[in-house]
Amino acid sequence: MSLLKVDNIACQYDEEQVFDSLSFHVNRGEIVSLLGPSGCGKTTALRAVAGFENITDGNIRLNGHIIAEADASVPPEKRQIGMVFQDYALFPHLNIKQNIAFGLRHMPKSSQKEQVDHMIHAVGLEGYQQRYPHELSGGQQQRVALARALAPHPNLLLMDEPFSNLDIELRERLSLEVRDILKKEGITGILVTHDQHEAFAISDKVGVMHNGKILQWDTPYNLYHEPAQRFVADFIGQGKFIEATVVSGDTFDTTIGRLTANRAYAFDTNAKVEILLRPDDIIPDQNGDIEAIIIEKAFKGAEILYTLALPSGQSLLSLFPSHCNHEVGKKVTVRAAVDHLICFPITK
Repeated sequence: MSLLKVDNIACQYDEEQVFDSLSFHVNRGEIVSLLGPSGCGKTTALRAVAGFENITDGNIRLNGHIIAEADASVPPEKRQIGMVFQDYALFPHLNIKQNIAFGLRHMPKSSQKEQVDHMIHAVGLEGYQQRYPHELSGGQQQRVALARALAPHPNLLLMDEPFSNLDIELRERLSLEVRDILKKEGITGILVTHDQHEAFAISDKVGVMHNGKILQWDTPYNLYHEPAQRFVADFIGQGKFIEATVVSGDTFDTTIGRLTANRAYAFDTNAKVEILLRPDDIIPDQNGDIEAIIIEKAFKGAEILYTLALPSGQSLLSLFPSHCNHEVGKKVTVRAAVDHLICFPITK
């Protein structure tokens, strides 16, 4: 059942149109992400849901009730929506307990204490109640911001690039912790981010945005393995496109041999297309039938990502176990193991 429904909304800054027909919905209990490059409209969409930006067309419904349309808008403080900002926005003169209790002033003191204690436990900050924001690390401050937003038990939690100020390791760990907290608390959430790893770690569904439009709203798995558009395929994950000739709807001739898809495409025979090959599609194999020269390498701990140059001049990416530590310039053999062949027409 949909908790939030955004229906063909339009929003603009001055004379600049950010988007003119944006639609998506979020089911109760889901965690979703709006993912895209800077300037695609994702933060504006989040702010429109929060009530910080007016819309000029369409409507936004929460729990079946219209909270925003072109000529009327429910004030942000009456939407029962929580917000976690990029810069945490904690009150520096209040300690952690007081920060979390800020949105609970309408509750009896005993209920406030019970809820604050619950949230402190939920975000793992026992023993920090009397500290002030400047006495905490970035990750701890983010947990306080999350606890403050969740304390009033909102219908919906919005998160605007909440982990961008943290280092990579902490960002990945905290994103998983936030997902666990939201699921345990039964809170529906929307994350805005430009980081696909962050979006994939936390989300049930992800909407990939570009130029004010959602190009694909899907699971992380499908976005990676079944991108619906060329931009999504290029934006999500890593990979290289190689040219191919259509033999039949599911068969293609390429510079690395004949490849077969697990679905039929509606391309004309002999048409020129391009096929996306991910690093996990190209497998190291001493007996492989593809020879290539290593032109770049990136050590990733358990794996090494190699960029390989083919005799045709095209390049591929391949993941090798990290004990296969080859030098740039070395010739290696690999094979193609393409379980999800992704193909797009070539547009000039």
